[in-house]
Amino acid sequence: MNSIVIPNKQDVVEARALIEPYIHNTPVMSSSSINEIYGVELYLKCENFQKMGAFKMRGAAHAILKLSDEARAKGVTTHSSGNFAQALSLAAKSLGVKATIIMPTSAPKIKKNAVLGYGATVIDCAPTLQAREEAADKFVKETGATFIHPSNDMNVILGNSSAALELIDKMPDLDAVFAPIGGGGLIAGTCLACHYFGEIPVYGGEPSGADDAYHSLKEGRIIPPENPQTIADGLRTQLGDQNFPILQKHLKEILLVEEKEIVEYMRLIWERMKIIIEPSSAVAVAAVLKNKERFKGQKIGVIISGGNVDLNALPF
Repeated sequence: MNSIVIPNKQDVVEARALIEPYIHNTPVMSSSSINEIYGVELYLKCENFQKMGAFKMRGAAHAILKLSDEARAKGVTTHSSGNFAQALSLAAKSLGVKATIIMPTSAPKIKKNAVLGYGATVIDCAPTLQAREEAADKFVKETGATFIHPSNDMNVILGNSSAALELIDKMPDLDAVFAPIGGGGLIAGTCLACHYFGEIPVYGGEPSGADDAYHSLKEGRIIPPENPQTIADGLRTQLGDQNFPILQKHLKEILLVEEKEIVEYMRLIWERMKIIIEPSSAVAVAAVLKNKERFKGQKIGVIISGGNVDLNALPF
C-alpha cells in the first residue's frame, strides 16, 4: 500500500482539462430557507445534473481518455450493477470505444436497459462479488480489453476530483467540503482537489449500517463491509488500495448518519430545493445538518453524488 503514488496538483489540473469536453460543469445550488433554518451556509455541487445523472461520468471519461489508442481499440470493461455501468457505457460511446459490462442477474432491469441503450454489451453473472470478478478476469484474458474499476483506479479518482475543483472555482472561501463515502473514488478525488486548492478540510458522510470506511480509517487498514444494511445502495461498497492512502493522508473525519436521517434530509432537499437527489447524496447532506451546531455560521460545500432513484420505491 505504501507504493501508491498520490497524484500531484498538476495531475488534478490536467485531468479536469482533459475531460471538460465530455462532461457537464454542473451547477452549485443553495437554499436560503435551509440556510436560515440550520444556521449553516450550504452549497450543493449538483452532480445529479451530470450526464447519466451521477459524478461517475467524470472518472469513467478520464480513465478511457488516458488509455493508449491500442488499448482503446481493444475496448473497456467493468463489473457494476449501477451508476458506473452506465457511466462507462456512455463515456465509451462518446469516445468511440467498445464497452462490455459485467452485470449481476440481480441488477434492476431499468439499469441494464440504460447500459444497453448507451450501446454497451452486457454479460450476465451470478450476484456475488466473486462471480463478477471471475467473469471480468475471463473477459479481459479472452479479449485484451482494459478493466476499469469504479472507484479503485487512480485515473477514475483524478477524473472525480474535477467536481470539487469546479465547486472551489465558484466558492473559493469554503470552510469545509462534504462528500458521501462508499468505494472511496469520489471522496479521494475530493480530498485531492481540496488539498491542492485551498487546504479545505474534507469530511465523509457514511451510513452507520455500512460503516466499514469509518472503521478502516480508525484501524489503519481496509476492513471489508459485512452485510451492509442501508438505503444508500451506492455506499455498500468497500475502499481500495488506490484510494485508501489518499484518505489516510487528507480526509479530516467520517461522520456517521442513521437511516431515518438519510430519509429526512433526502426529503428536505426534494421539498425545499425541488431537486432529485439519491439516498447516497442525502448521506452527505445529513452529515452536515445533523451536526449543525458544530458547523454553525460556516460555508459548507456538499458534493451531491447523483440523482438516480427508483421512483417506484421512494422511502417517503
